[in-house]
Amino acid sequence: MRSSEANRIYFDRAADQLDLSENIRQLLLTPRREVQVQLPVELDSGAVASFIGYRVQHNNARGPMKGGLRYHPQVDLDEIRALASLMTWKTAVVNIPYGGAKGGIALDPNSLSTRELQRVTRRFVDNVHDLIGPDVDIPAPDMGTSSEVMAWIMNQYDKFHGFSPACVTGKPVEYHGLPGREEATGRGVGLLTVKLLSRLGRRIPGTRVALQGFGNVGTHTAKFLQETECRIIAVGDATANVYRKEGLDVLEMIRYVHGNGGTLTGYQGGDAISNQELLSCNCDVLVPAALGGVLTNENAGHIKAPIIIEAANAPTDPAADAFFDEIGVTVLPDILCNAGGVTASWFEWVQNRQHYQWGMNRVRQELDRILGEAFEQVWQLASSRKVSLRTAAFMLGVGRVRQATALGGIG
Repeated sequence: MRSSEANRIYFDRAADQLDLSENIRQLLLTPRREVQVQLPVELDSGAVASFIGYRVQHNNARGPMKGGLRYHPQVDLDEIRALASLMTWKTAVVNIPYGGAKGGIALDPNSLSTRELQRVTRRFVDNVHDLIGPDVDIPAPDMGTSSEVMAWIMNQYDKFHGFSPACVTGKPVEYHGLPGREEATGRGVGLLTVKLLSRLGRRIPGTRVALQGFGNVGTHTAKFLQETECRIIAVGDATANVYRKEGLDVLEMIRYVHGNGGTLTGYQGGDAISNQELLSCNCDVLVPAALGGVLTNENAGHIKAPIIIEAANAPTDPAADAFFDEIGVTVLPDILCNAGGVTASWFEWVQNRQHYQWGMNRVRQELDRILGEAFEQVWQLASSRKVSLRTAAFMLGVGRVRQATALGGIG
């Protein structure tokens, strides 16, 4: 199933609960603008390569559009379109004054040198600089991009528009970035996992957690949960999967990954297992924190975890989601679960507009407050309307965008 089709199913479930007319549904679903650009770049060898870049600006009813920029070989317009709409609902769920956007370039960042990657990034900005900006559309890091890439974006944007650090977020702290931005998504996942466990009446110490994905989000999630005395029994990335019933040493694994080219290949601190064995292991909480589409109709029946925490974007397809809802598996949806990143991006944007540096303690305090309030609102809505947490989150986000659209008027 295509990403946009899955997103439409989740949207319609919420729209049915909100009793939205077909006209309003189409208005809220249709992107404001979709841009596709060709990016010819000279490689270090002297050869010329051509890449395709995308930026989809979905909705600005609640404020400037916000969304990541990803570099991945499988990037296409349908995926970017779906993720842009998810950003619209995500920013509304946590009630920050943004709309939704998303961008991407179809390339493998590992196959390019740093200089080649910088040329591609700057060429992309050359093509879209008049369509983005601090009051219009603010990019951020996503899969395959980093704080360094965001610094290149700001630097290139400044050449057209002058000093404007708020044109992009996720920058290095030393280059107008925000302390705590790197940990924000993972910290938010960990915080909301603990809140959900508490709401479900589960004892947090000793809770067995399996994480699929050990990049930025996965590592910070694992670290946060281990600090709350959860037991991380399985961890995997694209290269290896490790299981230890007694619990893995997360800090040791993080040190190993940093010294091993960013992967778990060769790690000996547990038993090697397959990716499917990780997903179906006997745990209390399963956290898909890598690519989307990993929980499907084919493998949903093998999942033993009673709680699924969607740290990744769109890890569960609609058929699997319906199956989990039917058998009583609690799913904390991505549009709430991984909203810590965009929330911290808002803090960085505010900091840049005020030209005033925030400290780590303030960032964490405000992040925990906003995510905690959003979780309670979603939980209460799910309980009162007797719907899943995903449907409740979509209802909250879509309802706020619908209200802002009506208040602003059309025209």
